[in-house]
Order: sequence, then structure tokens, then C-alpha cells
Amino acid sequence: MNAARKKAAESMEKTDLVVEVLDARLPVASSNPMIEQLRKHRQRPCLKILNKADLADPAATKAWLEHFSKQKDVHAVALSCKKPSDVAKVPGLAMRLTPHRGTALKPLRMMIMGIPNVGKSTLMNALLKKRVAAVGDEPAVTKAQQRLYLGNNMVLVDTPGMLWPKIEHPTDGLMLAASHAVGVNAVIEEEVATFLADLLLARYPQLLTARYGFKTDELDGVAVIEGIAQRRAFRVKGGDLDFEKAAHTLLIDYRSGALGRISLETPQNRAELLASYQPPPTLGLPKDEEEDESDDE
Repeated sequence: MNAARKKAAESMEKTDLVVEVLDARLPVASSNPMIEQLRKHRQRPCLKILNKADLADPAATKAWLEHFSKQKDVHAVALSCKKPSDVAKVPGLAMRLTPHRGTALKPLRMMIMGIPNVGKSTLMNALLKKRVAAVGDEPAVTKAQQRLYLGNNMVLVDTPGMLWPKIEHPTDGLMLAASHAVGVNAVIEEEVATFLADLLLARYPQLLTARYGFKTDELDGVAVIEGIAQRRAFRVKGGDLDFEKAAHTLLIDYRSGALGRISLETPQNRAELLASYQPPPTLGLPKDEEEDESDDE
């Protein structure tokens, strides 16, 4: 991650525009704060692409577009990188943010950034209309930075997906895991699925009922997983319910859109999270108190 950050910082100096690919279902949780720091340091405009918009709640996506439109040097668009007609809009949007570039003498240099598995490689391939970047439903498919040409007037720089060392809000980590931005080896699926089930109970209970056929009144996340196991007859050897398989089923149904169009965060509940968040207490004495004790000795 440190090497990738250093390389990104070097490339940013020779970049005119940052194209940040986000997951439309969790636009802020899927945004690496390092990207924002780098682009603001270099004063580069940003085109935020809310990818997988076809899987997200349209009302939440509309709210996010309004939210980002208020930010300086930022334009946001919601689309699906799997739809050529959607991707065809990107070059024109990029040109609006950088009207002084985009000629044969001064090609527009776009740096495509984002965390793992948000669709950067799919966007690259669609823009260039050929397979130039590996695509897979796993985090961290892109391993190295590459420079590609989109006609004579645009240069694309693809970067590996970068997560940051410390995710400040625990719920962000769970949302990222639910959306498959974090590898399966880094999480316990039952915990992630229980978090997702609790969120769905609060915001989209009707989608759970429509998909799995049970009422959600007075259920919690654990009971939802149990209900899925019962409905699908998921059992381990010996006859007990297979919670692991049921948890995996819920996550796959969410990720694929089989559950319906779902957003895990909105501008409103994001603001509420930030307002109520209290960082964990630091361990040990404050630095000045430690120094006082050492002086006494």
C-alpha cells in the first residue's frame, strides 16, 4: 500500500483529472481518503463515478449526486460500467472539468483511482473498447499502474485498488466486506451477513420478505440468517442449520442484486454517523503526562 501510494502521488503531479470510481451503494465508505488528500494537494478536479448504480437505491443515489454537486471541483455521475452507453458519457464529462486540455498537443491525462473491486478495470476496458485490464469479482485484481491512450486526445492511467491502513468507522469495514471490497480471508462472513441483515431489517424489510418468504417482524440479524437456512433447507451433517451457507447466500443475493436495489448509506445517515462517532480512547498516558512521570524519576 505504501508503494502504491508513493507511485500514485508521483503520477498525480502529471495528471489533469482524477476519475474516482465508487460503489454507488456506499459512495463514502468506498472512497479512500488518501485519494482525496492527494488530489486536493495537487488541486486536481475530480469526476466521481458512482458505479453499480443499477444495484443501488435510486432515491439514495439521487441524494448522493446532489451531495457531491455541492463540493468544489467535483462532478458526480451514476452509471454502470458494464453498459457501453453509460461509459460513453465519461469522456465528455471529463472534458467539461478540464476545458483547457483534450487536444493532440495537450491530451487530457486522466488518472483512474478507487478501492478494490469497484469496477475500475471494467471502466478501462469499456472506455478503450478492448480488454486491457484484468477483471474479476475479487478485490485487488489490478496489480500495477499502467498508462493507456484513448485516441489522440486522452491518456488513461490505471492504478491498483488501494485500501487504507486503518478504517476509522467499524461500520465502513462491514459495508466494504458486504460489498466484496475486502477479501473473504479478511472477514468472517457470518458477522458481515448479520450486520447486513440488521441494516436490511431497518431499511428494506420488504425486500427480505419478497426474496425469502418470511415475515420480518421482531426479527434481528441472526434470526434472518436462521430464517434463510430454514427456508432453503441449508443443514450441516447431523441436521443442524447451516448458518455459514445461509450467510453466504444473503451476501451473494445482495451483491448480485437478487435482493433488489439497495444502498447501505445515504448522505443523511452518513452525517448522523459522523455526528455520533467517538474515537476509541487511546491506551496509556498522554504524552505530556508520560514525560512528567519520567522527570520525577
